[in-house]
Amino acid sequence: MKSNQYYEFSRGEMMAFLPDEYSKALEIGCGAGAFIGALDRSTERWGVEQNSAAAKSAATRADKVLIGSFESVKKELPDNYFDLIICNDVIEHIEHHELFLEDLKNKLSNHGSLVVSIPNVRFLPNLLELLFRKDWRYREMGVLDKTHLRFFTRKSLIRSLEDTGWSVEKIRGINRYGNRLLGPKRIISYIGQVIFGFDTAYLQFGARARKK
Repeated sequence: MKSNQYYEFSRGEMMAFLPDEYSKALEIGCGAGAFIGALDRSTERWGVEQNSAAAKSAATRADKVLIGSFESVKKELPDNYFDLIICNDVIEHIEHHELFLEDLKNKLSNHGSLVVSIPNVRFLPNLLELLFRKDWRYREMGVLDKTHLRFFTRKSLIRSLEDTGWSVEKIRGINRYGNRLLGPKRIISYIGQVIFGFDTAYLQFGARARKK
């Protein structure tokens, strides 16, 4: 069972991916509403959240919160309405993520933006555990969260978006690993990035896309 902390992450690093202008925002998997609640109050803010306790907290920070999965509540969301849809670490929880990405286009206005983040399965600590410890151990949170149904790299995120009719405007790594290390551990981390690729330094990737 997820702790209350899991639903309270503010995800401030994702603010850099927001478009310059938007007035109607929808966050899928909004948790307790820390991110959607941080948007300008002039924005009409909607949320979708499966955890009922977290959704109740989100309702104090957003204008409207629907309780349930996107699939179960999507008929209650107006079509061609939102100019910003946010999915912070959501796509990896979706069984049919291609259909999900297709459905999101129906809810977005013609000039709207989709902002997403995904855990990076090529994250160096995860990669080293697989290669050297020969292990793939699921955890309560992180890259190998027990509730993840899909795994992504930077390349596969771009492909998934493009294959479902999105044009990627911006993508970059977030929550870099090596910056928090000191001494020999930092050197080992850098060597690992040189060997396996500098994309392995990032716990996640964030992106912004528009409909093609």
